[in-house]
Amino acid sequence: VSVLLFQAKSCICHMCGAHLNRLHSCLYCVFFGCFTKKHIHEHAKTKRHNLAIDLLYGGIYCFMCQDYIYDKDMEQIAKEEQRKAWKIQAFTPTVVSHYQCTMTGIGEKYSTWEPTKRELELLRHNPKRRKITTNCTIGLRGLINLGNTCFMNCIVQALTHTPLLRDFFLSDRHKCEMQSPSSCLVCEMSTLFQEFYSGHRSPHIPYRLLHLVWTHARHLAGYEQQDAHEFLIAALDVLHRHCKGDDNGKKANNPNHCNCIIDQIFTGGLQSDVTCQVCHGVSTTIDPFWDISLDLPGSSTPFWPLSPGSDGSVVNGESHVSGTTTLTDCLRRFTRPEHLGSSAKIKCSGCHSYQESTKQLTMKKLPIVACFHLKRFEHSAKLRRKITTYVSFPLELDMTPFMASSKESRMNGQYQQPTDSLNNDNKYSLFAVVNHQGTLESGHYTSFIRQHKDQWFKCDDAIITKASIKDVLDSEGYLLFYHKQFLEYE
Repeated sequence: VSVLLFQAKSCICHMCGAHLNRLHSCLYCVFFGCFTKKHIHEHAKTKRHNLAIDLLYGGIYCFMCQDYIYDKDMEQIAKEEQRKAWKIQAFTPTVVSHYQCTMTGIGEKYSTWEPTKRELELLRHNPKRRKITTNCTIGLRGLINLGNTCFMNCIVQALTHTPLLRDFFLSDRHKCEMQSPSSCLVCEMSTLFQEFYSGHRSPHIPYRLLHLVWTHARHLAGYEQQDAHEFLIAALDVLHRHCKGDDNGKKANNPNHCNCIIDQIFTGGLQSDVTCQVCHGVSTTIDPFWDISLDLPGSSTPFWPLSPGSDGSVVNGESHVSGTTTLTDCLRRFTRPEHLGSSAKIKCSGCHSYQESTKQLTMKKLPIVACFHLKRFEHSAKLRRKITTYVSFPLELDMTPFMASSKESRMNGQYQQPTDSLNNDNKYSLFAVVNHQGTLESGHYTSFIRQHKDQWFKCDDAIITKASIKDVLDSEGYLLFYHKQFLEYE
């Protein structure tokens, strides 16, 4: 590895020239490539060089296993290279930049944790270990309602049971960049994860979280009942900003250009294709999103179409009972071509004049966590009501049919099974459901969360009870949280 690093002229991606984006070095030849932009993946596939080292963390990635692998010898090499780089930096701080790039390339930012003598002594005197079993309830904890705060409690339950977010906080990865850590919502979330997974059974009182939310999202301040969906978006926005030290987070108002943990997990890319009806020219834009809001039958918005019919067909694992709307139906409607009409003409870049057009939305980039907001609350000048239409949603969801790359497989709005439906990157598992009981004026939020595979619990503020999969799937559904299957680490 040292030989390869010394042979390299500079540590930048050989395809795009970037020095960030999780640079990896090929272990077969002198080649550096971005992991995030998958330039190292392209090199591995083309050259069949299946091993690379992460220059940020020091881990070895196997492209055949599609995972990082542990190697004791490489860990020792990384330590040696770090020691050499630190010595060089101590003696020649002014000329260290290039040398640091080559020598601290392995494990530059994070080193392996090793227990101190004191910690080893404590481990010897405390041999009992906490074993995580399928019946284990660690991570389950009720939340006290502080006065119409059920909307906050149910979102907190969903976030604390998000697999990849849980792994991030429990491995102590958050490094606060706020001037005042006591005002950092990410620090408070880190504390919440510690509280949830401490093993304590008494309900937690989230007063500090509520205070921070009121401070940084003032439209949610007060003891009135708030909307859980609105709280989710506000919480993600504040978390995103505080990950970057607030001011920098405000400047990075496009979360798609941010690499904080919130955007790594929750941000997707929505592609909008506007097609001119005269010259058939297509104008494409891609916008970031944290959730997808879906119209429901029964709203004032015309709903098209329902399921392929009552013929017992199954799409995305959903059995189509006659008259039942499914999540797939809502997604098909969301991604169908829509004629904009004569009252919404757009200036065509091809015709150089205002023409009628059609618009179609598809998923360009899928997030790790896909959150679907079923639009149950309708607000208009003449109408304010709750839509209680039952929507069937599956435990496992394949988003391949709704990808921009699968657009050509759907003709005239009719569903066709895509040829790449076996793509595991697009498959999701349900892990949380937020429900609303009651009316628009008076109601209560609860949530179902998945503790282990097929093991579900109902969270009703301070009370947590076991739930069946049937309880979950029969619920009305307001917010549905799905996690990419291959990143769950369950």
